[in-house]
Amino acid sequence: MIAKSKTPWYLWSVLNNRCPRCRKGKIFKSQEAYKFKTNVDMHERCPVCNQPTEIEVGFYYGTGYVSYALSVAFLVSTFIAWKVLIGMTFSIDDNRIFYWMGTAFVLLFIMQPLIMRLSRSLWLSWFVKYDPNWQEHPIEEPERIVPEQMNNW
Repeated sequence: MIAKSKTPWYLWSVLNNRCPRCRKGKIFKSQEAYKFKTNVDMHERCPVCNQPTEIEVGFYYGTGYVSYALSVAFLVSTFIAWKVLIGMTFSIDDNRIFYWMGTAFVLLFIMQPLIMRLSRSLWLSWFVKYDPNWQEHPIEEPERIVPEQMNNW
């Protein structure tokens, strides 16, 4: 009987910042999100399958939209949780909405390094598909890369 290795789930690989092609290699050089000088430094290629992490110049500009969507989702979920658990009204004498705003924005500020890394991992996973047989399939080099322009920002 041939033992098959379990395929990591998509969500697991995104949340653990793994390569979307092999779902094994780590895409960030440092695994510490709160080490601010190196928290978004990425390997040029996946250490396991050799998949490039920057497909074209300026590839990660789109992560701003993903980060914005994740932040809005966080704020909406904290608002709903606050409304259900603590309750609030929109009357002039009820200050609980201001307590929610202060708490939510402080938490959002603290979570921002995690959101930045998650948005990069999500963005890359939308453009690089999973290949369970990545060992047999060679990497197709992206056609829009100009090596002289890489990291030129």
